[in-house]
Amino acid sequence: MNRPIKTLYVVLFGLLLLPVSLLAMGNLTGYRMPGDPSVLDGGLAKSVERHYDEHFPLKQVGINLWAAVEYLLFGEGRSGLVIGEDGWLYSDEEFAPVADAQRQMQDNLALIRGVQQRLEQHDVHLLLAIVPAKTRLYPEHTGRHHPSALQRSLYPHFHRAVRDAGIAAPDLLGPLQAGKSQAPMFLRTDTHWTPDGAEVTARALSEVVRSAVPLRGEPQEFITETVETRAHRGDLTSFLPLAPLFENLLPSADSLQQRETRAAQASSDDLFADSDLPVVLVGTSYSANPSWNFAGALRQHLQRDLANHAEEGGGPLVPMLKYLQSEEFENDPPQLVIWEFPERYLPMSSDFTDFDPQWLAALKGAGDQQGLAAANR
Repeated sequence: MNRPIKTLYVVLFGLLLLPVSLLAMGNLTGYRMPGDPSVLDGGLAKSVERHYDEHFPLKQVGINLWAAVEYLLFGEGRSGLVIGEDGWLYSDEEFAPVADAQRQMQDNLALIRGVQQRLEQHDVHLLLAIVPAKTRLYPEHTGRHHPSALQRSLYPHFHRAVRDAGIAAPDLLGPLQAGKSQAPMFLRTDTHWTPDGAEVTARALSEVVRSAVPLRGEPQEFITETVETRAHRGDLTSFLPLAPLFENLLPSADSLQQRETRAAQASSDDLFADSDLPVVLVGTSYSANPSWNFAGALRQHLQRDLANHAEEGGGPLVPMLKYLQSEEFENDPPQLVIWEFPERYLPMSSDFTDFDPQWLAALKGAGDQQGLAAANR
């Protein structure tokens, strides 16, 4: 290029860069210097760089623009999301094959059997609540996407394996399928069930408990009320980073009825209620998140209070192992443990770094022995 064209190119580039630079400099006004800035070792520079990177004016534009291109042209979101039809979103954990799935399932089943043995040693009944996958309950909205052969066979395989081990695990798919005609059982934009789905599940489990385990204590009446109905952006929408520029492209929000359950009448024994709870609930965010009110629905249908040891984000095995090592279990075991366990977690690995490997090996070894005995039978 000759000199005038080069000059024009530099000027145009500078004019294009100028507003972006001014916006970036404006974002520095929100910067707060650390209390003890370290200049010599570059600590202050890194702090400024981190703030600048987080507030770079074109960063969010680029994220939104690329997400819109993927969504509109290819019908895709970020890794982890499967986009169905009619505004339905699914986790790809319910579709994809899992590496080394058979070995992992055997390990997890051995741990489940080991948990059952540990509970039996304390005269505690185990009721396994295997939550069907969203794709299993709502396959009509998956569109061109289909679960792998492993995922399709997971629910019946899981039930058959625990039945052979003598673990009570009622079929929850049937009641949830029947409930679909009355109300949504799962949220369109979320991995979780609705409060209606949680209530249907709680009722089905309670019927099994009443026919098999006479719970100690007097029946207690609980009342469930809808406290508000609100728009709910499900956790799966986080895999579609379209907001704020293209927020209108997101699937419409779910309508969530927020429910709360309370005792109908305060008891004079409430002060000591925590010391003699006949039921413990362990599980995942399906049980831990109050938005679904699963624990409240169980209280209402069981007519008993319960202790909730479910946790979000760690899968179903980790909170159960934590509970088995707790002083509460050791000193005051319940009559019944309800273990909520989404089917998709059976072939998945868990983070057991916080547990003694020898204790885990012993627990799994006991489960393996029980599996061999069941196979011989």
